[in-house]
Amino acid sequence: MLLPNGTVFAVVDGEKFELYRNSGIEAEPRLTALTVPELEPTNFSAGAREHDAGSRHKARTGDPSNDSLDERAHVAAVTDWLNRKVLEREIEQLIVVADPRSLGEMRRHYHKELKQVLVGEVAKTMTGRPAAEIVRALHD
Repeated sequence: MLLPNGTVFAVVDGEKFELYRNSGIEAEPRLTALTVPELEPTNFSAGAREHDAGSRHKARTGDPSNDSLDERAHVAAVTDWLNRKVLEREIEQLIVVADPRSLGEMRRHYHKELKQVLVGEVAKTMTGRPAAEIVRALHD
């Protein structure tokens, strides 16, 4: 897969969010780390239909049994941020690399404009990995 210069890579899991931009050429991408924004994972309605009101209360109070709800809120916050950047024309080409569970949740929140700039998706946990490994995962 050729990766155009300027393509943004969002590398996501239920807790972490990393951003990169291809500063290389299409045939030889070089990922440069970008500043990751501070996100407020306030969208506890993401996936809430699977939890009762008591579970949502536990999520706000930090009950570890509700990590899934916290992870979904984080992923929804990341996706909301990406949607906003696409709508503001700050992201013109996007690749999302996320663990399968997070990727599924992200897809539920994609704006139609984000879908149009989406160059590719990789369903694999890659947070904390070297940039070269992330690029290799795209070619696998």
